[in-house]
Amino acid sequence: MIELEGVPELIDPVMVAAFEGWNDAGDAASTAVAHLEREFKGEVFAALDAEDYYDFQVNRPTVFMEDGVRKITWPTTRLSVVRVGGAKPRDLVLVRGIEPSMRWRSFCNELLGFAHELGVELVVVLGALLGDTPHTRPVPVSGVTSDTDLAQRMDLEETKYEGPTGIVGVLQEACTHAGVPAVSLWAAVPHYVSQPPNPKATLALLNRLEDLLDLRIPQGELPEDARAWQVGVDQLAAEDSEVAEYVQTLEEARDTAELPEASGEAIAREFERYLRRRDTPGGKARPSKPDADASGGSAGDDEGDGSED
Repeated sequence: MIELEGVPELIDPVMVAAFEGWNDAGDAASTAVAHLEREFKGEVFAALDAEDYYDFQVNRPTVFMEDGVRKITWPTTRLSVVRVGGAKPRDLVLVRGIEPSMRWRSFCNELLGFAHELGVELVVVLGALLGDTPHTRPVPVSGVTSDTDLAQRMDLEETKYEGPTGIVGVLQEACTHAGVPAVSLWAAVPHYVSQPPNPKATLALLNRLEDLLDLRIPQGELPEDARAWQVGVDQLAAEDSEVAEYVQTLEEARDTAELPEASGEAIAREFERYLRRRDTPGGKARPSKPDADASGGSAGDDEGDGSED
């Protein structure tokens, strides 16, 4: 039995998790959870025992100095709780760590133990993958689940992926077997610019999470960072004719594949997000700049864009 001391009674809690490593192209997913933790001032209340799940030759501990004393930070997975205010406040249980090296089933069972003890109603796992997508277009974000009823209720794709999987797929399957509703949100990162960070993909994941949970997430400096990232990649591509030609090919393929209906849905989502941000006194919308195509829309099913469950 997991006993959590000092954690207050939660309101409609949702667990949001992301793991560095194979499931985290451009560090987009782990950065999204770190953003939530920072913006809502989350405090860590639990950490998994690093000895149980990590190979320290693969994920090495780090040494640092604090008040003249040498200390070690061990690679692990930590949990924190944040409260998202608004008309309908709710709590997010944030899980951020590194994909474990071993004992994945025990790892997932321990996380589900926390979820059960905290009364979590839904688990959302964030991931990012490399794909044939141009950096100049909105980041595709696909939402998938193994639960047929949940797929219909939340307008998600029911996953049919078969192949190698990471901790995101294993955790989602563990949730399904435990009877816990679970969703995976996947952002597609251009494979030709895969190095982290990728603030545009991070922002797209957070926007899709907003839509999924019907809440507002402060964006902080992410929109500006996303615009700067795209300008930087534009400049790099312009310096290499082959890369520029390849990006143009991806743009044409993307634009051809997108249906007018999909574009209409994206516009509707942006308008709904705009309405949610009308929180200033007197009902006037807070002035904001466009996100420079940094927001993410639905990318269709997971096997269509190369994502896994």
